[in-house]
Amino acid sequence: MSTVVHLSGPGRPGPELKDLLAGVARGDQDAFSRLYDTVAGPVLGLVRRVLRDPAQSEEVAQEVLLEVWRTAARYQAERGEVMAWVLTIAHRRAVDRVRSVQAAADRDQRAAAASHAPAFDDVAEQVEGRLEREQVRRCMRTLTELQREALTLAYYRGYTYPQVAEVLGAPLGTVKTRMRDGLIRLRDCLGVGA
Repeated sequence: MSTVVHLSGPGRPGPELKDLLAGVARGDQDAFSRLYDTVAGPVLGLVRRVLRDPAQSEEVAQEVLLEVWRTAARYQAERGEVMAWVLTIAHRRAVDRVRSVQAAADRDQRAAAASHAPAFDDVAEQVEGRLEREQVRRCMRTLTELQREALTLAYYRGYTYPQVAEVLGAPLGTVKTRMRDGLIRLRDCLGVGA
């Protein structure tokens, strides 16, 4: 035989929610089971209206009912009905979850925006690179033919000193001297400190 539970109203058969909650406050699991059966539907409905996500709604509804179990002794009958007290807890928990989810989304959005921001200005770097290349070309034109060819082979084509000497048909010592002199002239032309 099942017991009929009424939300309110004196004179009706069955225990009232206040009586069930008083039992829950004393640790009565049977009272909690009956209270749970009565309030779980309205709690889930309220939470679902706030959250709109079925999985999160079920999770929050469980948290609410667990809180009712833990805090039943704090209920004060003179401040309102049991159902209103339970639904107030449910509404607060649901709103807290919405705020938590929104805060997490905001953090993720800020982190994503920060990770997409370039660490440097691409345009400025490209302009600077072009200016430097043009200055190097201008300074290279001030070198002798042998210095320019030797440095071009060594630094732009990756040749070793002996390979440069072979390509230019010049003694190795001469090539090294011309390259050293050419680098000194380039350094001075470019304004690079020694």
